[in-house]
Amino acid sequence: MTTIPKEITTASGKKLELKELDPGDMLDLIEVAGTAMQSASAGAWMGYAQMICSVDAIDGAPVEMPETKEQVKQLARRIGNDGIIALQAVFYPPQKKDAPGQNAEPGVDMETAKN
Repeated sequence: MTTIPKEITTASGKKLELKELDPGDMLDLIEVAGTAMQSASAGAWMGYAQMICSVDAIDGAPVEMPETKEQVKQLARRIGNDGIIALQAVFYPPQKKDAPGQNAEPGVDMETAKN
């Protein structure tokens, strides 16, 4: 994982302090996920939960690592929609057109390829 910023500000002005989850945090998060890990959406749930659980403080008020799925949901609600959008921009930044890994040969004109 790439280094994340220490703090981001949402569109509404809320400040989210971030931390990078360490391997122990990830093991705790897997345990919290419980039955969610047995579903087809396990990867999506974990990715979303990891993003949410990276929030260490909201407007300077410390946030504890959730210990249950319900606490993950409560934290997500505290972060809010604009907070999730801000987190997604950090964790899943838009990729440049023709960036490596985009299944395009370097220099190939995708407009021509579509026709």
